[in-house]
Amino acid sequence: MSKNKIEDIFRNLENDFDIENPDSGHETRFLQKLDSRKSITKNRNNNLWKPFLGIAASIALLVSLFVFSPKESTSIDLADISPEMAKTETLFMASLKQELKNLNSEDMPEYQELIVDALFQIKILEEDYKQLVLGLKEQPSENLILDAMILNFQSRINVIQDTKDKIKELKNTNKQISII
Repeated sequence: MSKNKIEDIFRNLENDFDIENPDSGHETRFLQKLDSRKSITKNRNNNLWKPFLGIAASIALLVSLFVFSPKESTSIDLADISPEMAKTETLFMASLKQELKNLNSEDMPEYQELIVDALFQIKILEEDYKQLVLGLKEQPSENLILDAMILNFQSRINVIQDTKDKIKELKNTNKQISII
């Protein structure tokens, strides 16, 4: 249909529209229906968010339980096995700290490569020690693990001592070259 035909139809029916008045209370019923539909759409919007809020609350609860839950004290070291082992561990740790302090006091640039290499080797040995501690947690009475832990301490001290010997050797070589 063309636009003109529709306009012609409305012109012809112009007086036929709105000939009756609506029933009394029609406007209030109409407004009540509109209000009820608005509340239905509001409820729908509220209902859409409720599952997501429940999920978010559950996640927040789980995270807070994980973060704030008391940690189990399962760390076992040499000191927990026997008093002799506690003394051994303390002795080795004190010796290691002192040797590392002495090694770090060498501040000559030509020795830095040796020191960095030694610290890298010690870091690897420390990681191995952590694995041994985990093994000790699983088998607390295993003597092989205890021996390996002591050997690990000795290896760290040997790395430091070897590095100190190399530095001393380089110093002597440099002194001999400067004398000549």
